[in-house]
Amino acid sequence: MKQQKMYEPEDKMISLIRDNYNLLQSLGSFGISLGFGDKTVSQVCEEQHVDTYTFLAVVNFTINGYRDFDDASRLSMPTLLQYLKASHAYYIDFQLPFIRKELAEALDENDNLARLIMKLYDEYARSITTHMRHEERVVYPYVEALLEGKPVGGFEIDMYSKHHSQESTKLRELKSIIIKYLPSDGLHNNQLSTTLYDIYNNEEWLALHAQVEEQIFIPAVRRLEHKSKQNDVTAKISDMISRNQEGSEALGEREKDVIVALVQGMTNKEIADHLCISVNTVITHRRNIARKLQIHSPAGLTIYAIVNNLVDISSVKL
Repeated sequence: MKQQKMYEPEDKMISLIRDNYNLLQSLGSFGISLGFGDKTVSQVCEEQHVDTYTFLAVVNFTINGYRDFDDASRLSMPTLLQYLKASHAYYIDFQLPFIRKELAEALDENDNLARLIMKLYDEYARSITTHMRHEERVVYPYVEALLEGKPVGGFEIDMYSKHHSQESTKLRELKSIIIKYLPSDGLHNNQLSTTLYDIYNNEEWLALHAQVEEQIFIPAVRRLEHKSKQNDVTAKISDMISRNQEGSEALGEREKDVIVALVQGMTNKEIADHLCISVNTVITHRRNIARKLQIHSPAGLTIYAIVNNLVDISSVKL
């Protein structure tokens, strides 16, 4: 079996097209125009403001099934979004109407079975359009909000992933009915054969599109969500510390000693014995600490103690 080529930034863009003519549509989805001469992939991408790494990740995946990227964190989410949005526009605004026109020309409008086939195709077209419009209305704005660092509630990419369907069942059924049950001859036979060929190509394109979403886009969004959550936690901690430092009474040395003891996991009795004070005094100190810092949880006190250098993080049991 011939080994499949892994395309690199130094390869000429024209070589990719010569080897894989079906990349022509992908170029359009990335916003890459023709007329690039003998320039390399990286030169063309840079000139046309497309992230080279992301472009090659999608190209190598759709052509050869390569899923192992050197550094998945380098994938450009804006480039992925541009590609997916443009792919939707291509499919909804061009391919679906084009196939319908081919079917209408190949079928006898007076034949009942032909009318049922057209109805089945229209149902498929509505279904896939609804699915893609949902992505554009819900999923893509969610990702754009993540990119802008805006808080987004009530949705995560896994909710989309669980309901992500390729919507290909109706298309397979349509092909099967045409092949098995619709007789034709002469010109109509040639038209139907051509239409079937185009339907097969569209089914393959749609499957690859769905795989790019499942294997590249969704994992990239998960990484973005994880980063967003980390940034959110960091921001909340910084805000908490800032509020405590600016608007609260200063802690006394004995109160700091109590915090250190609490972080180390001591009980009120153990703290009292350790500091040679009464248990009631420990309780009073804890109330004052909570009032001054507005921190009531052990985890919150631990964070406060680490950030304010009361304890070393290596000595804390996390």
